[in-house]
Amino acid sequence: MSTLARWCFRHRYVVIAAWLLVLIALGATSSIIGSSFSNKFTLPGTESTKANDLLATQFKNGSGDSDTIVLHAKTGTVTDPQVKADVTAMLAKVAKVPEVGAVGSPYTAEGEGQISRNREIAYATVTFTGQSQSLKTAHIQQVVDLGSALRSDRLQVEFGGAAISQLDKPSTSSSEAIGIVAAAIVMLFAFASLLAAAIPLIAAVLALGSAIFSIDLLTHVMSIGTIAPIIAALVGLGVGIDYALFIVTRHRNGIRAGMTPEESAVQAMDTSGRAVLFAGGTVVIAMLGLLILGIRFLTGVGLAAAIMVAFAVAVASTLLPALFGAFGMKVLSRRQRKQLAQDGPSDIDASGAWARWAAFVQKRPVPLAVGATVVMAVLIVPFFALRLGSSDAGNNATDTTTRKSYDLLATAFGPGYNGPLLLVAKVPDAQAATDFSNLQKAIETVPGVASTFAPPAAGSGTVRTMQVTPTTSPESAKTTDLIDRLRDRVIPAYEKDGLTVYVGGQTAIYKDFASVLTGKLPLFIAIIVILGGLLLMLAFRSLLVPLTAAVMNLLSAGAAFGVVVAIFQWGWGSSALGAGSAGPVESFLPAMMLAILFGLSMDYEVFLVSRIHEEWVHTKDNTLAVRRGQAGTGRVITAAAIIMICVFMAFVFGGQRVIAEFGVGLASAILLDALVVRTILVPAVMQLFGKWNWYLPAAVDRVLPHVSVEGPSQPPTEDVPELATAGRS
Repeated sequence: MSTLARWCFRHRYVVIAAWLLVLIALGATSSIIGSSFSNKFTLPGTESTKANDLLATQFKNGSGDSDTIVLHAKTGTVTDPQVKADVTAMLAKVAKVPEVGAVGSPYTAEGEGQISRNREIAYATVTFTGQSQSLKTAHIQQVVDLGSALRSDRLQVEFGGAAISQLDKPSTSSSEAIGIVAAAIVMLFAFASLLAAAIPLIAAVLALGSAIFSIDLLTHVMSIGTIAPIIAALVGLGVGIDYALFIVTRHRNGIRAGMTPEESAVQAMDTSGRAVLFAGGTVVIAMLGLLILGIRFLTGVGLAAAIMVAFAVAVASTLLPALFGAFGMKVLSRRQRKQLAQDGPSDIDASGAWARWAAFVQKRPVPLAVGATVVMAVLIVPFFALRLGSSDAGNNATDTTTRKSYDLLATAFGPGYNGPLLLVAKVPDAQAATDFSNLQKAIETVPGVASTFAPPAAGSGTVRTMQVTPTTSPESAKTTDLIDRLRDRVIPAYEKDGLTVYVGGQTAIYKDFASVLTGKLPLFIAIIVILGGLLLMLAFRSLLVPLTAAVMNLLSAGAAFGVVVAIFQWGWGSSALGAGSAGPVESFLPAMMLAILFGLSMDYEVFLVSRIHEEWVHTKDNTLAVRRGQAGTGRVITAAAIIMICVFMAFVFGGQRVIAEFGVGLASAILLDALVVRTILVPAVMQLFGKWNWYLPAAVDRVLPHVSVEGPSQPPTEDVPELATAGRS
């Protein structure tokens, strides 16, 4: 790192120009080629997939996603002649839109049930030729435009369904701007220097832009969902600023300790820069761990986030020393430069509030560790009530068309109409057809079923469908229970003479998605914990450091999930955040959040323990090493955590429930990790373990390659009375 840092420092303008050219080239290419995001994902082997595949064999134009156009007569009724004529003409145009397979009008004999009893509300169905994730946005928008043209003082027209929801997503650009502004304010307080505060922001924005453009280009090579760049930006903005913050802080401290700007930059990159490289690598590995799940949707998210973090590390490793060379002594404020000239070099880590706090923790390691553990345990309790699923449109912002459509349908027909189940049956002969009819009668008596509808046999008649409308909303636990009851108890009783029935539909797809992810989570967690532990063992030559890190990371993650469950599943504040009422936690949240949290928690672990290990190598005094390590990193870890929390919380109020869940979960995890785990638990436990923190069996030590996170050994710092004597009384 020292050679690269020195070269970048001396060739500062070449490096800065090179990064600007990279950004411009990627941006220009992305602008010319564009992006090709796709939310398509498959769940091979699940019953909902089998239902869709069977449906496609018979009804190629009607096997896709089914959405609704909801009509509300503000005056008169929806059956008024003029309204009927206008809607019928509009639906005829919709039927001609590409990727629209079928349109179900409420004004036909089959559509009588699509008009409410008071005739004020009706709905038309639009069945696409593919699932919502694979449809072209332009075609969905064309359907919306045709329907919206009928809006007037007399008629309200709204749209609902999975395909329409692809259009109903607000931009997150304002969230990114708010996060950057909040981070700037925090760094101004931390550095008291405008230029020093600007350096991490420059690095983060450049990495963010380069990565986003790269992700756009990657969409032409592989399937990446529209949520991927949002999650990547959320992660990348946080780590990009944090990585730069750690290095800038070390560089400023080096100058204040009497080094020249060049030597300080080289030392900062050889110590904190190595830690950033190592920490960034752990985040990339954690995000790429999503590939293990074998779900294309999550693979795209993992790759996008990994690309973002890789750019953040690359920028921190090369652009920062170049900026240090460009700014010189101005990374210190005028007051700090004046103080350095008058009083000479000083070790700012040797005293102050964090040195006193470190001594306080070392005096009382047992009660503080027990108290912190109790706090974490209490927050973990809600996690055991975690229910995965997919929140429905009833939690969307009240001004969105999907929410208005949801409310109109629920008012007129009941909440189940927003997510009917679609049973697809293989009916090979007359006996199977009779069994199918008997099955429909049986389902009508099942608790939780509002109604059923089985259209007449079409085509060869070997494939039949039945729409089952639940009495509860799509996200309700009772709807999930109904799916299980139909699959496990009701349907099998009629599958005797060749009849085969699959429960499908969007609600069933979401349930199957949650089941698949839940089944793969244990393996995923085990892999990222083991890989993270091996990396820490490699870096610090210790058994206890990776073991305690794994436990601490699981504590932070469990507590964060507890907060998410309490707010979003139990509804303790979700409405105040603009994320709707109580509902299930998004099924893909645990895997994605665990990958992110393990990576970010490992960051703080590496930054804290690398400093402690650096002092241990110099002094072989565990007590002094822990105290100096915490005193030297407490302030910057806290500042980094505040910045990360500001960035994550900036995304909470963007109007997207799933992003709000991510924001709250990650922000609470970072808060607990920085203020409880790294401030109390880790130093207290390391104090109790003493020299055993650094024990590694000789046989293992011989096998493991030697990797230095702290860089070349530096002469031990002079003992400072406050640090040397604190905690010995």
